[in-house]
Amino acid sequence: METPQLGKILIIDDNEDLLFAAKMHLKKYAKEVTIEKDPRRIPFLVNNNSYDVILLDMNFTDDTTSGKEGFHWLKQIKEIDSKAVVILITAFGDVEMAVKALKEGASDFILKPWQNEKLLATLTAATRLKESYDQVDKLSKKQKQLQSDLKKPYADIIGTSASMKNIFSIIDKVAQTDANILILGENGTGKELIARAIHDRSLRKDDIFVGVDMGAITESLFESELFGHKKGAYTDAKEDRAGRFEIADNGTLFLDEIGNLSMPLQSKLLTVLQKREVTRIGTNKAIPVDIRLICATNMHVHDMVMDNTFRQDLLYRINTVEIFLPPLRERQDDIPLLANHFLKIYGQKYRKEFKGFKPAGMQLLQQYQWPGNIRELQHAIERAIIMAEGEELDSRDFFFLSSKPVNEKVSSPASYNLDEVEKNVIQKAIDKNGGNISKAAKELGLTRASLYRRLEKYGL
Repeated sequence: METPQLGKILIIDDNEDLLFAAKMHLKKYAKEVTIEKDPRRIPFLVNNNSYDVILLDMNFTDDTTSGKEGFHWLKQIKEIDSKAVVILITAFGDVEMAVKALKEGASDFILKPWQNEKLLATLTAATRLKESYDQVDKLSKKQKQLQSDLKKPYADIIGTSASMKNIFSIIDKVAQTDANILILGENGTGKELIARAIHDRSLRKDDIFVGVDMGAITESLFESELFGHKKGAYTDAKEDRAGRFEIADNGTLFLDEIGNLSMPLQSKLLTVLQKREVTRIGTNKAIPVDIRLICATNMHVHDMVMDNTFRQDLLYRINTVEIFLPPLRERQDDIPLLANHFLKIYGQKYRKEFKGFKPAGMQLLQQYQWPGNIRELQHAIERAIIMAEGEELDSRDFFFLSSKPVNEKVSSPASYNLDEVEKNVIQKAIDKNGGNISKAAKELGLTRASLYRRLEKYGL
């Protein structure tokens, strides 16, 4: 037989022989057994200790049959600790008294003299009940904490600069609506955080938030990923599958890097947004969807419309409200806040204590241009913490940044002819990216189509 694992037990009875016998029997099963013959000590014991189970006699010397004393002390215990698990014991128990005891808050009822096996079984069940109470209490506290965190305005978005305050103001205005949102900004500026903040403050906050990286979906899988498919629709379709639109029904759908979609895929997406329904591959059945749409891109979609590489009607559809996230280099006042935030996170992660930053270290962080924005700052802090030896991060801990240009000045071109300047810049971008047109276009802030036209123009 498996040995029961009991916690801390308190036994209160005026029979000293019973107390000592119970303690001798239970001490090999329980973490701790406390015995007490004077019920008047109950308030002191319960106020100053935490017991998993309390065994309480119903009748003491003043009154040996009615159980009134037991009910009195049961009430006292429950007033001190409403979640206390109390088992009442008596030699004169009956069904009526047992029912009354349970109504008064007792967890169980046991007759004496008891059988040791019965006592162990009762205490084991009571211990599990106490554990369940504690678990529920922990979950309740966790839920309250989560609710408290949600009430804190933008606790997950750090920034007090004027530009960020303006963004918070916009979020407050649009979150409660179902308006489609387009978030613009460079890589690493926190576009998904803004999207989640809008969702968390919307009327759909209790439903799902589904994020999709459009840049990571191939043309061949676009319809399957977004609209779903039926089993057998194509070779690898081995079961029915709901697309992201269906999954996000009644919630928020976040389409990141939407500027990477080709024109044919833009057309398919526009059709779904207009009809508010999807059709899985392999069927003709239209499935209505109710989603709040938030899109994001680091590309210049307005220029792409002019270059005929992004549909104007799709742009109108997705940007009822437009939010622009400034790059970190334009939010220098927020850098100390962000840096200290990441310092705390990675200090805990790597079990290293830091007092903060030395002036030279913080000055370097504020002067650096951060082409990778907040994501690059986060990586830099983590790397510095891993390698640092002192209690404060200094400029030398960011040697990998100081070796890069800080507030780099653009050298004067050999010619001020705009075509020549543009040709040289394009050539440098292509050389830097090893001939990769997509990467060069991204760095230049152009679409691939725009860059190809310029390559043709300059004979590159």
